[in-house]
Amino acid sequence: MDFAAEMVGKRVVVTGAGGVIGRWLARAFAEAGASLCLTDTDVAALEGMELGPDGFRHAADLRDAAAIEALAAAVASRWNSADVLVNNAGVYPSAFLLDVDAEEWDRIFDINLRAPFLLTRAVAKNMIAAGVRGSVINISSGAARKMRRTVAPYCTSKTALDRITKGFAIELAEYGIRVNALEPGFAAGSSVSPVSETHAATTTANIPAGRATRYEDVRDAALFLASSASSYITGASLPVDGGNSIGSLAVYQDKKSAL
Repeated sequence: MDFAAEMVGKRVVVTGAGGVIGRWLARAFAEAGASLCLTDTDVAALEGMELGPDGFRHAADLRDAAAIEALAAAVASRWNSADVLVNNAGVYPSAFLLDVDAEEWDRIFDINLRAPFLLTRAVAKNMIAAGVRGSVINISSGAARKMRRTVAPYCTSKTALDRITKGFAIELAEYGIRVNALEPGFAAGSSVSPVSETHAATTTANIPAGRATRYEDVRDAALFLASSASSYITGASLPVDGGNSIGSLAVYQDKKSAL
């Protein structure tokens, strides 16, 4: 089945579109012929990105509930309803729990969890009113199941996002709206949550599939979850991470290879 062919003329919202994964998602849907609403805190970061035939950019601070409502209202005003919502925006700060203050904890959960809840709620209401049998894709992480030292708040926020995904999936099923989580693997290059070259190299070296995440990996998975090919899938989490979330290739003994 050609997942991309179904996206022609679809209306797709992508949050955090200025980041690494966000740009890949926007590119995937644009190349498939969709119209895009691309959002980010800094709308200038979205300049030059393809929007499709009826697309637009919208600056939104996802820590602000009023800004989220304004985003949903802009989508409804322009399109009546979106067909696909991709809750991609997220932050990945690194710190030991003993060093994390309440303000930083709140920032992480505001962006990674509260914003997807508020935006899904608003966009889903528009979908229901318009009779749209839509798809919501929450960008999660294998960190939802695999705790990592110094990023415990991030891991916890993604675990909660998976539960919200399942909660919305149950409650929106009667309206024909599917809600799933997509878990891309490691991809360096974020300006919001940068990592060192050493971090990137070490992480990549221990991924079972032997490489970092590529554009094509995210593209194919996102288009699949947005298309009718996944029409019987809701409340699921799809890891696309080369096995990074199931374990590590690190060997803690003198013998380093089986053969």
